[in-house]
Amino acid sequence: MPSCVLAYSGGLDTSVILGWLMEEGYDVHAVYVDLGQPCEDRAATKKKALDCGAKSSRIVDVQEELCRDFAFPVLQWQAKYEGWYLLGTSIARPLISKVCLEVAREVGADAYAHGATGKGNDQCRFQLAAEALNPAVKIIAPWRIEKFRKLFPGRTEMIAYCDKHNIPVKASVSKPYSSDENCLHISYEAGKLEDLNVNGVETVEFGMTVTPQKAPDKVEQVKIAFEKGVPVSVNGKALSPLQIVKTLNEIGGRNGVGQIDMVENRFVGMKSRGVYEAPGMTILYAGHRVIEQLTMDRDLMHLRDSLSPVVAEMVYYGFWYHAKMDALLAFIKDAQKHVTGEVTLNLYKGNIQVDGRNSPNNLYDEGIATMEGGGSYNQTDAEGFLRIQGLPGRVQGRTTPRKY
Repeated sequence: MPSCVLAYSGGLDTSVILGWLMEEGYDVHAVYVDLGQPCEDRAATKKKALDCGAKSSRIVDVQEELCRDFAFPVLQWQAKYEGWYLLGTSIARPLISKVCLEVAREVGADAYAHGATGKGNDQCRFQLAAEALNPAVKIIAPWRIEKFRKLFPGRTEMIAYCDKHNIPVKASVSKPYSSDENCLHISYEAGKLEDLNVNGVETVEFGMTVTPQKAPDKVEQVKIAFEKGVPVSVNGKALSPLQIVKTLNEIGGRNGVGQIDMVENRFVGMKSRGVYEAPGMTILYAGHRVIEQLTMDRDLMHLRDSLSPVVAEMVYYGFWYHAKMDALLAFIKDAQKHVTGEVTLNLYKGNIQVDGRNSPNNLYDEGIATMEGGGSYNQTDAEGFLRIQGLPGRVQGRTTPRKY
């Protein structure tokens, strides 16, 4: 029999897909990639796949890898898709594909199945990552197969299928919205959120954060240390990447930090509305930027900033395993080698303000920057600087006068 690896969550969609793949003649190896998503009982989820007929079932915990090798390099780039979205779901998808292909190689499977729909971004991220890692892999995306869609046009039919086959699932026909969670963030979309006149913050039951209105009426201070652009400690305590994210999720969450509601452009061409919360990563982005302001050369920072949207697009679209991304990741590692220091931030009802900052690589020189008399900056030097800078404009002004 042909065999495939299924990116398995234990939810309604992948439970149905598991059964359907077996009916199509596949031996199915279920892989639950643990990214920090909520699961009442991971052992029960693993057993459920076996009870449903999976050839094998396993759980692979990659939370630390997600933070260290995926989220933190994106943080160093200060990459935000369309200026807002911190890419919490996007950056997890290539890691899921990587894990599933590792399992496929181990068990001898030649196909990789996932439950992403044909309308969204995740199908792109799963497939582009998988094919870059293994060009020979066969991708099975049931939602893009007409036969599957005819059998399961909606949730009602999927729930009926599970009832018929005694597959335990917690699902209802009517859901106000869908959500996707990992240790980095939670995203909310679809359902009621497809109506742009619905207030997203009031509609969503946030899982990581309180709304700013419900946050404490006092400032909470947090101190973060960075080494070469990578966060290494919180409030003086050295922590692993995952521990840093979790700690800041708790701190930021209780202060209402990191909620956004946006309409974004999907890779497949349509606009979609999403509500996101990422308290820990929002704090890290803010603190990281503050240390960069002290330690990065101006032209280097501006070059990085000009390329940051490119990186955000590549992550969002699914081109993580790509020659251009390899080069960009090598660039940012070198560009961040002096981004070391400590920042103190004040959190208050969703706001982040700088309280203090320091770095052994500080490029800020008060003697040069001071607006008071004295100092080490000779203002007379600016005369020649501006004459040289203005030379092209003066020449053009003589040959092509401008109206004023």
